[in-house]
Amino acid sequence: MTANQRRSSRRAGAAEGQLNQVFQALADPTRRAVIAQLSRSSASMSELARPFRMALPSFAQHLAVLEKCGVVQSRKDGRVRRYRLVPQPLSVAEDWIVAQRAIWEQRLDQLEEYIATMKAQGR
Repeated sequence: MTANQRRSSRRAGAAEGQLNQVFQALADPTRRAVIAQLSRSSASMSELARPFRMALPSFAQHLAVLEKCGVVQSRKDGRVRRYRLVPQPLSVAEDWIVAQRAIWEQRLDQLEEYIATMKAQGR
């Protein structure tokens, strides 16, 4: 394996790791709600936690998952930690979904052609 192939393989592995982390983050309804809230504006942890019936330490774990996959970033503003949405990692998931959709649309088109051929042949 050449050096270029090894670099390409590492990049592909890193991208797949990020994709897995994004889907893991999106798998939870609380985290999806936080992403929706942050899509409107940045917010503090207490503002984000307000709609949920859970303790702040439990809610902080959700934010940690979102930060780990890069979907949110936090910054300290005095005594308050504010969070903002970083949409780029979501585009990695979107790209994967678009590619999968194209594959399945092609497969369904091929199936439709096959069925039409079978009907035309009277089978």
